[in-house]
Amino acid sequence: MTLLNRRSFALSALATTTLSACGNGIGGNGAAVIDSRVDSTLNFMYNNYPGTRDLSFKASGMLVMPVVTEAGLGFGGSFGRGALRIGSSTVDYYSATSGSAGLQIGAQQYSTVLFFMTQDALTDFRRANGWAAGADIEYALQDRGETLRAETTTSLAPVIAVVFAQAGFRAGATIEGTKYTRIIP
Repeated sequence: MTLLNRRSFALSALATTTLSACGNGIGGNGAAVIDSRVDSTLNFMYNNYPGTRDLSFKASGMLVMPVVTEAGLGFGGSFGRGALRIGSSTVDYYSATSGSAGLQIGAQQYSTVLFFMTQDALTDFRRANGWAAGADIEYALQDRGETLRAETTTSLAPVIAVVFAQAGFRAGATIEGTKYTRIIP
């Protein structure tokens, strides 16, 4: 092999490696996987918590996180991916991340749906460059996910969170302090 051929080969290998590392998943099946999980999560929620169907009809949009995984041992964090639905159409994809520190141990997974009850709340969420869930969210389900409270369906809260299907060993499930960021799956 001549010096020119070796150099061309080395540059080609470097360019291929660099370009493959820059892949962002566009054209992959990540969106289809998320949409399938969102559909399954919504079906489960509607079947097990029938009052949520009324919320979905009243909501301007819903952010569905099919699986949020939360773990901690002193320091903790959570991560999940989901889709924003307006009507029955997915309009965007989001990741949810949070971090925490303190006396904690364990891990769990759960599903969560944010119902944006006003157009302003939905617009604020979509315009934000990373929206953080805070105290303006009303929780519709208890941590154990037993029953939907009656006052939730008549609530004036701009965002209602439904947390359900908890599995694992960890006390409580909360989305306060969680940052939602638009992604390309």
